[in-house]
Amino acid sequence: MVDLKVAEMEFWEIYDQYYFRVRRVILGLVRDEWLADDLTQETFARVQDHLDDLRDTAKLSSWIFRIAYNLCQDHFREAGKSVIVDGAEDQEMETLEEDSVQKEFEQHQMSECVQIEIDRLPESLRTVLFLSDVMEFSHREIAEVVGITVENVKVRLHRARNKLKELLEQKCTFESDERNVLVCEPKDMTNS
Repeated sequence: MVDLKVAEMEFWEIYDQYYFRVRRVILGLVRDEWLADDLTQETFARVQDHLDDLRDTAKLSSWIFRIAYNLCQDHFREAGKSVIVDGAEDQEMETLEEDSVQKEFEQHQMSECVQIEIDRLPESLRTVLFLSDVMEFSHREIAEVVGITVENVKVRLHRARNKLKELLEQKCTFESDERNVLVCEPKDMTNS
């Protein structure tokens, strides 16, 4: 999609272009559907109120994501801690074929196991990991959104991946099943 200059864009064009990505970032950070909806709407209310204040139109994207990130941080400060809510069940499962349902179930189990360990990372590491690996933001984009240097992004990302690997090795067992599909299950810590 071609980036248009902010001066040429109407607010609703910006809203349409960025809404789903902003909501996905917020949902990834707060992990609560209702809260993500509220924070996304607040993000765009602030974008609309301050669009004329944006001086560098080339930074529209990072400016919008910075607003969203700051609203999430404000929420975390007010709540005193990160809000973690389990994901909703996939409502379309019954329409999938049996093999597809099994594969999706296994992926959900794997991602749930991994997500539990990701949630144990400090917020500063969890955020850069999410923005990089899930949202596929560049190091520069993450630096602009989070308000740190590119070098700090690289350091945090390296630390996040190492810490996640360490947590997964301690808490999870990875095995291949008879179909050679990687399966992750929490280790039985009572027998350790």
